[in-house]
Amino acid sequence: MGSLPRTALRHLKPARGCRCSQFGPRSIVIPSVRDRSFHSSSPQRTDGVFRALTEQRVRTPWIEAFRRQQKEQKDPSAAEEPQEVPKDRQLTPKRMNESYSSVVLPLAQDPWLLDTYLNSSGHIRLGTIFMDLDALSGIIAYKHTGDDVTTVTASCDRITIKHPLTEICDLELSGKVTYATGRSSLEISMQVARAPEAGKNTTDVDVLIDCTFTMVSLDPATKKPVNVNPLVVETPEEKQLFALGERNSKMRKERNKTALIKHTPNDLESDLIHAFWQKQLQYHDPYDDLRKPDNVHFMDTTRLQTATIMQPQNRNRHHFMIFGGFLLKQTFELAFTAAAAFAHAKPTFVSLDPSTFQNPVPVGSILYLTATVVYTDPPLIGPPGEEVDAESKYTRIQVRVESKVRDVEHGKSNPTGQFNYTFTVEKNIRVMPRTYQEFMMYLDARRRAEDVKQSLQEEGREVTPKMAEKSVTE
Repeated sequence: MGSLPRTALRHLKPARGCRCSQFGPRSIVIPSVRDRSFHSSSPQRTDGVFRALTEQRVRTPWIEAFRRQQKEQKDPSAAEEPQEVPKDRQLTPKRMNESYSSVVLPLAQDPWLLDTYLNSSGHIRLGTIFMDLDALSGIIAYKHTGDDVTTVTASCDRITIKHPLTEICDLELSGKVTYATGRSSLEISMQVARAPEAGKNTTDVDVLIDCTFTMVSLDPATKKPVNVNPLVVETPEEKQLFALGERNSKMRKERNKTALIKHTPNDLESDLIHAFWQKQLQYHDPYDDLRKPDNVHFMDTTRLQTATIMQPQNRNRHHFMIFGGFLLKQTFELAFTAAAAFAHAKPTFVSLDPSTFQNPVPVGSILYLTATVVYTDPPLIGPPGEEVDAESKYTRIQVRVESKVRDVEHGKSNPTGQFNYTFTVEKNIRVMPRTYQEFMMYLDARRRAEDVKQSLQEEGREVTPKMAEKSVTE
């Protein structure tokens, strides 16, 4: 195609305020510069992670950190400045409000920011909100511990929908340290709520999500746990939050003691395994008319896997490890996809159940994620003496996402975490295990489902599937 002469180009320039011009028989729309600003480099709009949170996480351009690493010939897994924790570090007790942090996402005001948070259906992508929550938890943790230590996410104890959003609005993310005894771990409680009007406070019905993260502080040089400042608990509300953190800590320890990796299933669970085995025999018995129903699917057929190279744009503040919020987003979206593929229906998020970050994920490594539907409620077979609603219109689906990492040369793999997501679908569908490993995954998921169901009922905030259908989130 030939080029136009300069005089012709000048004729194409619209008059002031005009947004279109004629070029031959077609109309060419020329966007006004007021519509979107131009930059010599792309603005710091990311896929999730609001800029105010990103600035706290990434403080040095990757090229500078990379060149410094090359110059000093440092181990890629080392922190930026691997000095030991000072011997005279002050561990005076701190108040909860000293670590309080909040940020407002102006989603209703800024359509370009909203653009990075929406899916194809116009719903808010919860994975991006989870990224922001993990970034905020880091800010809160360092407010409490100071910069002398390395603080990492050990587990996400729970993320639950409290009151579904029915319209796009500005969101306020806030939280603080609510449990710390002086040892290496601390619990951070956060919430996502409809941003209140100026001069007003957030009410309970405005809260979309609440969650708790457990962080652990390490010596930057030795990577061994170090003590942190204990909390001063003063008001009745603070005492209640601290007691909840203490309960969560005990529950984590109890789960570890009774984990199926260490102990055999209990009597009731053994009965369930036997009942499933008998059901499989019936499905394959030529003399039995019972056959596997169309709404029952074997667990191994629900599996989805991905492999992704870890890029430095998703690094944490220590440069050479991947930001935990990125893993939450990736695992959530794979779990959502697995639930949708399993049910052939749109899943609605219910909760992220207790999930662990086992090992860090280095920049440049290959991350492998495997999602499996491990439990459905109502189940195909219930415990002896317990009635199961076999005709239920809705089904809760629990998806387990396991992650492992290898270097690019594909050396030894290393497990990096396990994430447990629960969704609701408007479908009568069931999952069925048939190997011993699948039975253990099924029983572990069943335990989690029972714990979450009981705690939500105790707190009186069970979100019904009908309520969830109106939500503008995934």
